[in-house]
Amino acid sequence: MDDDSPYDICVSDDEDAHPRIDADQIKHAVATTLREHRPHPARISVALVNDARITALNQRYLGHHGPTDVLSFNLTAAHDGAPLEGEVVISWETAAREGAARGHSAEAEALLYAVHGVLHLVGYDDQNAADAATMHAEEDRILTLLGFGAIYGGTGDG
Repeated sequence: MDDDSPYDICVSDDEDAHPRIDADQIKHAVATTLREHRPHPARISVALVNDARITALNQRYLGHHGPTDVLSFNLTAAHDGAPLEGEVVISWETAAREGAARGHSAEAEALLYAVHGVLHLVGYDDQNAADAATMHAEEDRILTLLGFGAIYGGTGDG
């Protein structure tokens, strides 16, 4: 990111065997999503993990069994004016599997997950059909801005 950017975005990757997922593309997707929805300062970390790691996090923090595609954790302090702070955890194994099943690259699927995770951090929800449709349309709008087109495309579980 530029030195004058209001965003501090870090992408960590402790996995060796994942398909090529470009950390700079992830950072760009996160920054674009933030710019579109929250021009205020933000500190976001993105972790690319395997299914075993995201399964453990999913169980520990949400009580859900099995792997998921992406988890978001809003870490923002409880006072007004605080920068948005959050963590987005992406399963690269799920991205590879779902991308192949849906006819696009693991990287495109991981970018969808990054945008989805950040949208949760800025207030979007997908707990009912109407909210999910709104959120998925916004994901596709942002991914189109990024030059990837409508990745979600109204199919799958985004």
